[in-house]
Amino acid sequence: MQSDTDAVKEANQRFYQAFGALDIGAMDEVWEDSQAAMCIHPGWQPIVGWEPIRDSWQGIFDNTTLMHFNIQYVNVAVAGDTGWVTCVENISSVLQGRASNFGVLATNIFVRGSGGSSEWRMIAHHASPSLT
Repeated sequence: MQSDTDAVKEANQRFYQAFGALDIGAMDEVWEDSQAAMCIHPGWQPIVGWEPIRDSWQGIFDNTTLMHFNIQYVNVAVAGDTGWVTCVENISSVLQGRASNFGVLATNIFVRGSGGSSEWRMIAHHASPSLT
């Protein structure tokens, strides 16, 4: 049987796979469809509720032709039905025709599914530019 820590780590990997694939359908499968969901993209104001968060991802995906992640310094913790991952995202991207490489510090929070589901879904993503 998979440990909760491994399951949260796997949910985090699904998030980065959806993000890297620029796949809004896969992102739908990662996130908790909830008004409690919260997302802070680097340099953005907080976005609350899955629908506006989904719109933000769609806008990013529509303007991006490449998004590659090298995730480092992954730390996973679980307490009951909540798990969180802190990590460094080293990103190579092509956004609106401009190539860039940059680092982001991220905290991703997951909750265990309701209604008897054991699936972990993202409830919050907070990413800030790395100062190094």
